Amino acid sequence: MDRKSPVVVFWFRRDLRLEDNAGLFHALRSGYLVMPVFILDTEILDKLEERTDRRVTFIVNALKELNRKIAAAGSSLRVYHGNPVETFRKITDDFEVKAVYANNDYEPYAILRDNRIASLLKSKGIPFHTHKDQVIFEKQEVTKSDGTPYTVFTPYSRAWKKQLTVKDTESFLSENLAGNFLKREDPGVSGQGETDAGNFLRREDPGVSGQGETDAGIVVKPPVIFPTPEDIGFITASATSPVPFIDHDIIRNYHFTRDYPSLEGTTRLGVHLRFGTVSIRSLVRTALELNETWLNELIWREFFMSILWSFPHVTDSSFKRKYDAIAWRNNEEEFDRWCKGTTGYPIVDAGMRELNATGFMHNRVRMITASFLAKHLLADWRWGEAYFAEKLLDYELSSNNGNWQWAAGTGCDAAPYFRVFNPSEQTRKFDPDLNYVRKWVPELDTPSYPSPMVDHAAARKRALETYAKGIGNG
Repeated sequence: MDRKSPVVVFWFRRDLRLEDNAGLFHALRSGYLVMPVFILDTEILDKLEERTDRRVTFIVNALKELNRKIAAAGSSLRVYHGNPVETFRKITDDFEVKAVYANNDYEPYAILRDNRIASLLKSKGIPFHTHKDQVIFEKQEVTKSDGTPYTVFTPYSRAWKKQLTVKDTESFLSENLAGNFLKREDPGVSGQGETDAGNFLRREDPGVSGQGETDAGIVVKPPVIFPTPEDIGFITASATSPVPFIDHDIIRNYHFTRDYPSLEGTTRLGVHLRFGTVSIRSLVRTALELNETWLNELIWREFFMSILWSFPHVTDSSFKRKYDAIAWRNNEEEFDRWCKGTTGYPIVDAGMRELNATGFMHNRVRMITASFLAKHLLADWRWGEAYFAEKLLDYELSSNNGNWQWAAGTGCDAAPYFRVFNPSEQTRKFDPDLNYVRKWVPELDTPSYPSPMVDHAAARKRALETYAKGIGNG
């Protein structure tokens, strides 16, 4: 096959797996050879200030794992580094592309990027097929009876559950096939699954590990050598394994353990949902079987995605626009102490130090630290949202924005502004033996640990007055 033989492209984005991948399924059934592609998008990467960003390391490791599985089918993943439009211009110049397949993405930049790609492909007469994959219900599939979006979680979740059918959670697998999409050339190769025979472009030499790609006999130099973080201007950092581990015992007991940060009581699957190394359909099936509280967490994720889709102004403004009139104090020195975990409130400091050290923070502690910044310090919630966006390995725009606006009282289904978490009381309830706090604040009870930077009662009173005045209730 020569360089201009017909192919379809499958563009991996937030779906870094072969198993139960909607867009990949449709690409493999297209009747053409499938060329798997990933783009290290400079439009995103160039905006990352931290060179040791753990997400870059996670993505690179996930791509290696993905490539390992694709290699078992005799092909390899093409990794490009650059602007997506220019990258597709090159791909469509180099190959006879019959169609491009991908899965839907709902964030503002992704929508803009995909519209640009669609325009380029349309100018070349190439269809761009996108499919729902990272959610059960997307956009405005779950709405009120009058077609308007829900803005309160509880009725949304009821409608979501009522609308759910078995078909919504079925995996994208061919009827006659037992596992994954790729067919193994050698039945003795372990565990990669079977499907759609030779539908991936082949490597010339199955012994070459993913770098010498071929188009059925003609060696094609890969766009880049399979990259390390250093190859694209970053530094390799510690990151979660890209292979998800689903602990059924944790899920089964989730409603008992989820609020206690010293316990291994949450699944830590957020990063895998963010980058698609796990299928949402498989997780929902598990949740339906094991724990409704955990299912509700998956539904919260889709609720916030639907809010972002229906009300894109939330990325820059309060959902409740009148809250934009709040006179935030925005003291940079106080914000710096919050970021570093030196506020004098142990549970807040433990959470911020955990975040800075690991890229993770326990869900309960995220609420406490966010409430503290917005209400005790009266710092604009967008400051905290941006800091979490920079640090969280499982950062997802819709959930991060939704949860910050919930904590600040500015969101669609938010804690009322007069609800101000008491960090000391939260500690007594959820870390009574200080196991979590002492792990991250070892100098607690020593002279080196600072006194509380603000008195809780005084801060609460100030917050209530400032909010009331800002939204016209004063």
